[in-house]
Amino acid sequence: MSGPVPSIRVVPEIPGVWRGRTAEQVQAVSTGIAALDAALPGHGWPIGALTELMPFTEGIGELRLIFPALRRRCQEKRSIVFIGLPYILYAPALVNAGLPLSRILCINTAVDDNRRWAAEQILREGSAGAVVLWSPVDADIPLRRLQLAAEAGKTLAFLYRPAKHLGNASPAAVRLGLHAAAGGIRIDIAKARGGSVRRSVVVCARALS
Repeated sequence: MSGPVPSIRVVPEIPGVWRGRTAEQVQAVSTGIAALDAALPGHGWPIGALTELMPFTEGIGELRLIFPALRRRCQEKRSIVFIGLPYILYAPALVNAGLPLSRILCINTAVDDNRRWAAEQILREGSAGAVVLWSPVDADIPLRRLQLAAEAGKTLAFLYRPAKHLGNASPAAVRLGLHAAAGGIRIDIAKARGGSVRRSVVVCARALS
């Protein structure tokens, strides 16, 4: 026996919840690459949110990809904090990229828990312009803590992780798979909360400066 169809109650607006009707309003710093900006929430790297970058091959320009945003933060007299670097930064390359050494802080430790703890504290405090962390972390709670710390400090937060984690769920706002491509990098956009539906962007090597 059929009856009247019940009306659907409208869920009230809840702060922080994106309902999907329009593009999410996100504060961001331009990537310096127009095609990538167009595919990301806020037209750039989101401030106050975690961005995951997962290269399938190391040394393809995965760090230079974020240099334009880091340069902008340095111009704003903000510091850049690198944590858990897998290699030694080449100082002349940083200077040539417009990243003054006086604005660069490197933190390293063999213990990944300590790296993530340091990143959380700096992100939550909010004085740094950006935190760039390398970590193999794959558990939800540590990732969520990094995301919440970025939200609390309204800071640019970049996390480099192994590409094998790309298929796993994550609370990060943006997740990118990075592949070597002819003359540059192919960026596969696995997740861009509040961004466009575009899924791949190819960046020429000469644009990575």
